[in-house]
Amino acid sequence: MYSWEMLSFNIHDGFLEAIVRGNRSGLLTAADYNNLCQCETLDDIKMHLSATEYGPYLQNEPSPLHTTTIVEKCTLKLVDEYKHMLCQANEPLSTFLQYITYGHMIDNVVLIVTGTLHERDVNELLEKCHPLGMFDSIASLAVAQNMRELYRLVLVDTPLAPYFSECITSEDLDDMNIEIMRNTLYKAYLDDFYKFCAKLGGATAEIMCDLLSFEADRRAVNITINSIGTELTRDDRRKLYSNFGLLSPYGHEELAVCEDVDQVRGVMEKYPPYQSIFAKISYGESQMLDKAFYEEEVRRLCLSFEQQFHYAVFFSYMRLREQEIRNLMWISECVAQNQKNRVHDSVVFIF
Repeated sequence: MYSWEMLSFNIHDGFLEAIVRGNRSGLLTAADYNNLCQCETLDDIKMHLSATEYGPYLQNEPSPLHTTTIVEKCTLKLVDEYKHMLCQANEPLSTFLQYITYGHMIDNVVLIVTGTLHERDVNELLEKCHPLGMFDSIASLAVAQNMRELYRLVLVDTPLAPYFSECITSEDLDDMNIEIMRNTLYKAYLDDFYKFCAKLGGATAEIMCDLLSFEADRRAVNITINSIGTELTRDDRRKLYSNFGLLSPYGHEELAVCEDVDQVRGVMEKYPPYQSIFAKISYGESQMLDKAFYEEEVRRLCLSFEQQFHYAVFFSYMRLREQEIRNLMWISECVAQNQKNRVHDSVVFIF
């Protein structure tokens, strides 16, 4: 613990830290998930959620319910809590909270551009965008033909503008270029967020740099596995890895030359924090890898609440809520499609 934070933190940020720690107590427990997994219909899920903090958001929804409705209303609760925290925050906490939404902005940009490429209706795409990643000119993304136009016409006035310096080209947008753009933007975003947190210093820097390093390493593994068997060269793959993290730089050099999942596993097992993740999956398979990474992420996020007087609790709470919404979406889909035997496959218990 850092003594100067104990002296001054509560002057500006103590109220909001108390709010976010109170909100954390409203996260669903293992008992809640066990009850939800027993539900036979989506209306049963709604009835169980009515006793939780999601109750007011679902109470006026008529039957028959759809999975998208449940996810939309649960996301609305997250957005309301975020906006409440943002409007109460002082600097530098308000900037920190804004950084949390930049990942959703990148996902929304990629969603709109990819959908437009496949001739989907723009209004339909906008409905699928995450509300935390919306910005004023997002609908104009549909007119861009290449990354240079994308930047000049739309993104130059958004917080994502500085991240586009590495991916402005005149090449036409196709599926491969869009995916490279997504990962290049994420790399720049994570590097920038990491530097911002390090500059804040104290417990915030210590905890957030660890959480962001884990995120960077997970993205490096996913990029490697997803690019196996594609036309992406080793050098191109290496450029998409972040400039920090436990794997940087030597692990990145080894991942860049991997040609199958078992080689990726061999690299990751050299790093003790990641041995337990790969111990959960069999050789040659990567389907359960996402869940293993999510479980490790949840464990780290929960640990951040063990310290006080730092901003990482805001990041952790948002991530835990997003994981909770992913859990609810999976359970709802399994119930709606009568696949209850698979309901536990992707649920990550938080507490």
